[in-house]
Amino acid sequence: MVQAVPASQITLPDLQDSFGLTRSDDGQFFLEWQTDLPELTAAEEQAIAEIKAEYRHLSQYSMLEPMVKMVVLSPLLKLAKFYQPPFYLAAEKEVAIASEDDGIVIRGRIDLLVFSPPFWVTVIESKQVAYSVETAIPQALAYMLSSPNGAQPAYGFVSNGPTFRFLKLQRQDTPVYGTSYMFALDRGDDLQQVVKILKQLAQTAIQAA
Repeated sequence: MVQAVPASQITLPDLQDSFGLTRSDDGQFFLEWQTDLPELTAAEEQAIAEIKAEYRHLSQYSMLEPMVKMVVLSPLLKLAKFYQPPFYLAAEKEVAIASEDDGIVIRGRIDLLVFSPPFWVTVIESKQVAYSVETAIPQALAYMLSSPNGAQPAYGFVSNGPTFRFLKLQRQDTPVYGTSYMFALDRGDDLQQVVKILKQLAQTAIQAA
């Protein structure tokens, strides 16, 4: 009998047991967030400063997930040029991934999906500020496992507003994932680095296409 499991309830051990997912400890596995990052223009740096100021102002009161998307994620994606060709956005996209061995089907809705036909580029999962960004990682990885193009790496971007983390999943014989460091909106030039990495992922997708 097939068991349906909501993606929001999935844990990393669940993904390891049902899909053989492992984490890479190889520093070369996920270089896209570390090397050859593009430079930012003065206008982009100013826009990032405004995102910081607006978030600090609005976060004096509790920010639910829709506010995080509007105040933080949306302008970051715009700066990374994900609103321009060849990219498209989909919100609340329904996905399902099945484990034939365990008879489990994981179902859920991706918060935001950046895609460039015929493959996905970045799965974006957001949480409200009260939740740790770590709680979004298993859910994002479950969605990344359902990417329609297994030959290309799948990337994830998780955020709760003030903190951010990038994910990479490579589906080989055994699916392997890696993560970036945790970035914080209020720490140094972290938000500039986040935009640089998003721009790098956009360029990686364009080159792969």
